[in-house]
Amino acid sequence: MKVVSFFQLKEVRWAIAPQDLDAMRAELPGVEIVSLEDEAELPAALSDAEVFVGWTFPATCFAGAKRLRWIHTANAGVEANLFPAMVASDVMLTNAAGLHSVSIPEHVLGLMLALARNLHEAARIQARASWDRFGVIAYGGGIKELDGSNLAILGAGAIGAALARLGAALNMNVRVLRRRPDKPVPGAEAVVGPAGKLELLAWADFVVLATPLTAETENMIDREALAAMRASAYLINVARGEVVDDAALVDALRRGAIAGAGLDTFREEPLPSSSPYWTLPNAVVTPHVSGYTPKYFERTLELFRDNLRRFVAGERLRNVVDKRLGYVAE
Repeated sequence: MKVVSFFQLKEVRWAIAPQDLDAMRAELPGVEIVSLEDEAELPAALSDAEVFVGWTFPATCFAGAKRLRWIHTANAGVEANLFPAMVASDVMLTNAAGLHSVSIPEHVLGLMLALARNLHEAARIQARASWDRFGVIAYGGGIKELDGSNLAILGAGAIGAALARLGAALNMNVRVLRRRPDKPVPGAEAVVGPAGKLELLAWADFVVLATPLTAETENMIDREALAAMRASAYLINVARGEVVDDAALVDALRRGAIAGAGLDTFREEPLPSSSPYWTLPNAVVTPHVSGYTPKYFERTLELFRDNLRRFVAGERLRNVVDKRLGYVAE
């Protein structure tokens, strides 16, 4: 059995450490593990590979990978791996669902607190070396408290579920939108289906996007959705940039139709310097770092090693993606 490892995602590159490769080879002596750092070597390496591990499988190599049986992506989002030939095939896909259930919810809390406490305005005042207490307190309609506020979470995967528990622990009123509203979410006082989206948005003080990117969720935050939100409400996006209609959100932020936004993911990454998000005073921008944790690569490798053991033994794998839905079905 041959495994090909290749980790390259936009400007980020990584390779499994030699000592970890040696440990895996010793544990599974019948498995050949090839770790690549040069994309040009992929077509030849994948021609007889049964397993691929990385962030994104190159679609141009799929037709030539005749023996491929399993792709494991170290991302939670799988849309880049769901090209038509892959979806139509018998190749199994697993992902990193659950690995970000600490880092991303904590990043969301950071964004919510920054917006509620006007820390983004405080940073601008600091840059001017200006002692302007009232400027921070009064900015954007005033400082707000998370305690007692309404938190709407769109998406009930590992990230959304963990955030619901954190929100409830902070005494926030938590409601969750999910595809299966009959399934409860611990910490949430209510769970609603897609039909209840606009009503949920109208209720919320904070709206957090934690959905996978699918045909159903693309542009789910459009002009109608933003119009349903309160003028005092904030939007947080840690899902995918394509979940938001950028023109509609920029317009809403400029007009003050919503109070602000915390954005970690974007339709185009790296975010171009010409993007209005950089200069909107009521937007907090982070460069897609919500999923980062010092333990990310350790946890990524641990999950893949466990699944590789299962694959060799013919056991059921963890985090098997339903390729029709675009995420791990419960």
